[in-house]
Amino acid sequence: MLNVHNEVGRLRTVMLHRPGGELLNLSPQNLEPLLFDDIPFLEVAQAEHDAFAKMLADEGVEVLYVEDLVATALDASPLLRSQFIMDYVRESGLAGAKVIKAVTERLMAIERTRALVDKVICGIRRDELDLGERGTLELADLVGTAQSGNPDLVIDPLPNLYFTRDTFTVVGEGVNINSMFSENRRRETLLSQYIFTYHPELRATPVWYRRRSPYSLEGGDFLNLSERKVAVGISQRTQSAAIDLLAKNVFWSGDVECPIEEIIAVLIPDTRAMMHLDTVLTQVDVDAFLIHPGILNTLECFRVTRGAHSGELHVELLDEPLESILGQAVGCDHVRLIQCGGNDPIAAAREQWNDGSNTLAVSPGRVFVYQRNSVTNDILYREGLELLEIPSAELSRGRGGPHCMSMPFVRDEL
Repeated sequence: MLNVHNEVGRLRTVMLHRPGGELLNLSPQNLEPLLFDDIPFLEVAQAEHDAFAKMLADEGVEVLYVEDLVATALDASPLLRSQFIMDYVRESGLAGAKVIKAVTERLMAIERTRALVDKVICGIRRDELDLGERGTLELADLVGTAQSGNPDLVIDPLPNLYFTRDTFTVVGEGVNINSMFSENRRRETLLSQYIFTYHPELRATPVWYRRRSPYSLEGGDFLNLSERKVAVGISQRTQSAAIDLLAKNVFWSGDVECPIEEIIAVLIPDTRAMMHLDTVLTQVDVDAFLIHPGILNTLECFRVTRGAHSGELHVELLDEPLESILGQAVGCDHVRLIQCGGNDPIAAAREQWNDGSNTLAVSPGRVFVYQRNSVTNDILYREGLELLEIPSAELSRGRGGPHCMSMPFVRDEL
């Protein structure tokens, strides 16, 4: 069911998550720990996301939703729902015996599996629970709060889930189930774990990286450049040690062979504005990449390949121009680096902040972009690209663009 060896081949199947009630559980108290700078207006964010999904469907792309995949996985066996609830509660940081019991009963009482999945994504408010008489409660029942610190929440929502790029990554016919940098986002990967362990069509998928790995690795730092070469950002969210571990897994993968022979590790600035590689670099055509000009003189690139002996790696610092490194990886003599915001440093910084560099190619040279990044979009038009402009006044408040909001499952080969 999975086949992704590049970033621009015709997109056949993609996974999304439509923003839902989880955004209504954002508040000023929990914005920073939940990685938001502002609170999107849900009704408008949903309309914008629906427009994105419809545009994908109009391009002939099959659109899947993460919540449906999880529900199908849980329905694969009568015991999985209760097992999933216990895992979810265990990973939510609760301590009080009464509050654990109340949350478990609240979730067990939900009859429809899809409604259960929606609920764990939304989070759980304190006023939803009946904890009994105060005299029977422990301190952890009375004052224990969600990990984000909002006293009105018992379990935090998963508001970042609409950025489906991050929690798992399709690599060839296998997948990385990523180890997330933020504590709150680690519960998102529980959904991924159930999909690739129990979904009838996906449970045999090879796994190259696992969610319990000790080093953080996120999908926004991953670009499939060719069947045998990938780029991975060393960033605010992905550690260099994670790339070492991933390389050992894919180069010396044992029973299931992974086609990846080379990883290009790209060191980018460790800042909120440039949290992932795909916030500063995405591929828009067979021979073209869109790049934030603010990183052009700061990047360091390393080539990681198999070492001489089993389990060893060979790492070399590359002193070639970025155009040459990317060109060799995608099999082109020459690639264009199109600058987000052009030669205007203010426009470049503004539009990169609003994900002007974060695009999704639906086929070579035909690219989804945020409508609001007009300077960059005009440059792309003049470079001969066909743009599919998504309304983005509210979606962009989450600090992620079309690339962040999509996880390709199947692309055509180039």
